Amino acid sequence: MDLRLPTNQCRQDVADFSSEVKIMIKEIYLDNSATTKLDPSVMEEAARAAREAYGNPSSLHRKGREGERVLTASRKTLADLLGVREGEIIFTSGGTESNNLAILGIARRYRRRGNHLITTAIEHSSVLRPIQLLEEEGFEVSYLLPDSKGLIGAREVLEAIKPETILVSVMHINNEVGSRQPIAEISADLKGKKPDLLFHVDAVQSFGKVPLPPGLEGIDALSISAHKFHGPRGTGALFLREGVQVKPLLLGGGHERGLRSGTENTPGIAGMALAAKQSFEGMGQKAAELQEMKKRLLTSLKTKHPWIKINGPEIGEKKGAPHIVNISFPGLQGEVIVHALEEHGIYVSTGSACHSGDTGGSHVLQAMRLSPEEIAGAIRISLSRHTTPEEIENAIEIIHETISWLKQLHEKMGKA
Repeated sequence: MDLRLPTNQCRQDVADFSSEVKIMIKEIYLDNSATTKLDPSVMEEAARAAREAYGNPSSLHRKGREGERVLTASRKTLADLLGVREGEIIFTSGGTESNNLAILGIARRYRRRGNHLITTAIEHSSVLRPIQLLEEEGFEVSYLLPDSKGLIGAREVLEAIKPETILVSVMHINNEVGSRQPIAEISADLKGKKPDLLFHVDAVQSFGKVPLPPGLEGIDALSISAHKFHGPRGTGALFLREGVQVKPLLLGGGHERGLRSGTENTPGIAGMALAAKQSFEGMGQKAAELQEMKKRLLTSLKTKHPWIKINGPEIGEKKGAPHIVNISFPGLQGEVIVHALEEHGIYVSTGSACHSGDTGGSHVLQAMRLSPEEIAGAIRISLSRHTTPEEIENAIEIIHETISWLKQLHEKMGKA
């Protein structure tokens, strides 16, 4: 019998649970794949830029030049971190716009070469929706299915290429289950078979967390979003390889080399540059620490609750992200678990925050061929470089208490 509580009953039972559990802890935020907390130093950097470099960067006077210098310095920071040219960095409003500009812009610009696109069935909605729009415009699309761990093989991508293929878009790290796609291998194979084919990577969940190919070799476009690495919301960037052309989505003042009109968000961009720099400092060591916390979390949960299912690579080395865990508790409801944990200061999610209200369930878990019961009982726990081992230990204890209580309620309802 599934535990499917009506909303009002769910809220009441969760409230009752809060009075039963004796463990009280401070707030522990474990929904970092949805957004990260703004780093205080980044906040100050953005505030400083807003106070001092408030001029329009396109203006010719001194205040405008001050704003332009902030953009130039920030562009150089991102370019240096990625090992690319400064002119290949385009500032946007975030990952969604970067993905839209890359996919719609490239496909429409190069349509004369062909009308076939390749992507995966587990991409973020900001990739899938533009792809679907292009289908309506007459493009043909191949959607590659992942294996049971959410992984896409380079050979599968290679085999999907047709003479008329012009663009391939594959995310680096999946935002729901943390599967890490072999983008270096994919890009090498693509360029080897069809050199003029363009390759886009959604790196929103990987930038500043795991290494990217040096100089982004073989990648023609790559999307990042500041609020995924403790930077300001509403700020992002698109790497666009020199020589690759796109049809702009926004027309007007011709900002960002005419590719993204609209006065640049100088404070947000300044904050993003600092957050990016901080994310790359000691990235390898922090990834190892996150991996250990992830291992501790999964080992403990599987020991106490052997009936659960881990979705995606568990510990993963190169195949799994160090900061994302997706777990199914078959028979329970993910939403109920989320609210029960919330009562004790633990913040997790049921999946992508961009479509958490959808009733059809996660398209990622569906593509991985999970059962409806497994999909309904799934939650995502996502860490960040600010997460501590102490927080994980406290969270583990609360999660144990929560799941045990919900299982008891499940059994009680089954006997009723």
